[in-house]
Amino acid sequence: MPDWLLTHNGWLWAILGLVLIGGEILAPGVFLIWLGLAALVTGAVVGIFGLGWQAASIVFAILAIASVAAGRLLTRRRGEEPDAATGLNDRGRQLIGKVFRLEATMTGGEGRVRVGDSSWRIIGPELLAGTEVKVVRVEGSTLVIEKA
Repeated sequence: MPDWLLTHNGWLWAILGLVLIGGEILAPGVFLIWLGLAALVTGAVVGIFGLGWQAASIVFAILAIASVAAGRLLTRRRGEEPDAATGLNDRGRQLIGKVFRLEATMTGGEGRVRVGDSSWRIIGPELLAGTEVKVVRVEGSTLVIEKA
């Protein structure tokens, strides 16, 4: 390994940290900043204790995992479970409470309702075509309805 790499190892970690933090501007997503902070701390540890590149890599790996985990905890909304569905990508959940008009009579407690450009399977009481129904909950990809 070249001598300059061994003597400036701490500065190289600091530069890597700044590059990663700067990369967050180009690829926003609040991920690179945590790796950048881990690299900056690694640079400080290497500068203080004079660690070799092998030990510095291990310190960086540990700090990277810890900082990403801490970052996830800090950026998670309060009172929300991790990865809880917010309804953004859960179309069925967005339909709860909405009222629609049946296009066809329900038979056997099942039918279909038109929502925008899609058709949803519905279950509930047998109702005639033209009846307004309200979505009360979602079971998988099936809407459970009641008379509005």
